[in-house]
Amino acid sequence: MAEQRASLITLATADLARSRRFYVEGFGWSPVFEAEDIVFYQLNGIILATYRNDSFANDMGVAALPAPGGFAVAHNVRSEDEVAPLMARLAEAGGSVLRPADAPPHGGLRGYVADPDGNPWEIAYNAGIPIDAEGNLTFPEDA
Repeated sequence: MAEQRASLITLATADLARSRRFYVEGFGWSPVFEAEDIVFYQLNGIILATYRNDSFANDMGVAALPAPGGFAVAHNVRSEDEVAPLMARLAEAGGSVLRPADAPPHGGLRGYVADPDGNPWEIAYNAGIPIDAEGNLTFPEDA
């Protein structure tokens, strides 16, 4: 059986400096590697890369990238009190609020923010899916 793992998420960006500001000033993350067309951020057990559109398309061997698809990357926090302030900080760092924080039918609190390139991020708190000491999220076996 194959291991169920995602190792790296790459998001296309039209403006690498603008994208970097969103992740560094908004989330407060520190890049672990930067080049002219790509920036890497080490997350807990996964790497996020922001890659300049033209270089990303070239790397894939395509003429141009398709329009953004239906997806969201989630960033879970440890308490409900963290959701709205993080969303505000991300908006101040160049993002845009897609949906203000509110309680979904399954409980918790969540809202959506797009990075400067329109890539959607869900900012969420869910008491039923706790975050361990290392920052990892694991779906409970008894759910």
